[in-house]
Amino acid sequence: MNYLIKPLTQGFGAEIFNFEMAEGLNENLTQELIETWNKAGGLIVVHNLNLSSKQHISLSKHFGPLFGDPKEDPLQDTVSRYIHPDHPEIYRVSNQVSKDGIPRGRKGAGTYWHSDVSFRERPAQASLLHAKTIPPVGGDTIFADQAAAYDALSDGMKDLLAPLFAWHDFEVAARTQYSKPVVVENDMNGANCARHPLIRTKPETGRKSLFVNPGFTSHIDGLDANESKAILDFLYQHSTQPQFLYRHRWAEKDLLIWDNRSLMHFAVMDYPDNEPRYMERCTVIGERPV
Repeated sequence: MNYLIKPLTQGFGAEIFNFEMAEGLNENLTQELIETWNKAGGLIVVHNLNLSSKQHISLSKHFGPLFGDPKEDPLQDTVSRYIHPDHPEIYRVSNQVSKDGIPRGRKGAGTYWHSDVSFRERPAQASLLHAKTIPPVGGDTIFADQAAAYDALSDGMKDLLAPLFAWHDFEVAARTQYSKPVVVENDMNGANCARHPLIRTKPETGRKSLFVNPGFTSHIDGLDANESKAILDFLYQHSTQPQFLYRHRWAEKDLLIWDNRSLMHFAVMDYPDNEPRYMERCTVIGERPV
């Protein structure tokens, strides 16, 4: 297929033009896409892609099993109202509300630095987000390369962090990012809490990256609160420096595929309610971090 690949930044990311799925994806094309994704540090933008919900699910399954698939774990109950009514594998992001007052998706999804579903024993691997309707300006998504941030640490800091584990808990975000009636208390019973290494290794490439995020990481295991906060605050400040960032300005039909194992992201909600935004996301279940 005659598609074009260009780098997004000097450090990570690639954008793809003239990629078509009119007749579906064959295995060779899928592997090319995944190889490009890995080589680009886990972030690719496929521009102007006509993608139905069924095609979106089919493409996403090439990356791995999906949250919400009838044979797999669902996302947490608190976001169940935002799941596509016909496709449980799709989580919807939107500021739109139907005529009967039901949200078409989560309005303020991801307006904080985080890695999707990091609070599970098997956190998210890839997220595939497709833009159906976007406002004329605003709604950018910012990505932070946690592999590059790890590489930039001193050897002494790497040695300090290497044996440490941190707890990731959905409650960290739920208590600050969700209104009280929305939060399902069953999500606070430990099913959405997991202990992961601060430094994880991507199995496909062997590259190491930081694996903590302000959205879901509660504390470092075995340290007191002040010690944990000091280290985490340093890592958050370090890993969101401009040289590690890419800010994506969306266009309709953009498909972004990012690797939650080595990237954090932040959704900028700077658009008014009268400018519609609607996106669909599939989330791939990953391996246990090592």
